[in-house]
Amino acid sequence: MTKADIVSEIAKSTGAEKVQVQAIVEAFMESIKGSLAQNNNVYLRGFGSFIVKKRAKKVARNISKNTTITIPAHNIPAFKPAKSFAAKVK
Repeated sequence: MTKADIVSEIAKSTGAEKVQVQAIVEAFMESIKGSLAQNNNVYLRGFGSFIVKKRAKKVARNISKNTTITIPAHNIPAFKPAKSFAAKVK
């Protein structure tokens, strides 16, 4: 399912115009991205949590040049589904 499919489904179920729904979906995603960029987690009860995970510094190998590379510590976004959501998918 793509973002356009989600917009169509919401527009059908609510009766709102697709342009309005598109703007709402975009604003929702931007607010989540902005929150994660500021290291704040987003909790949606019954759906899941968008969290910021911290990756530790590590040493890796560049196989083509046969050298070692140090990858610095960094943050990555992650999603953890709620128990009820995970149970429905199973």
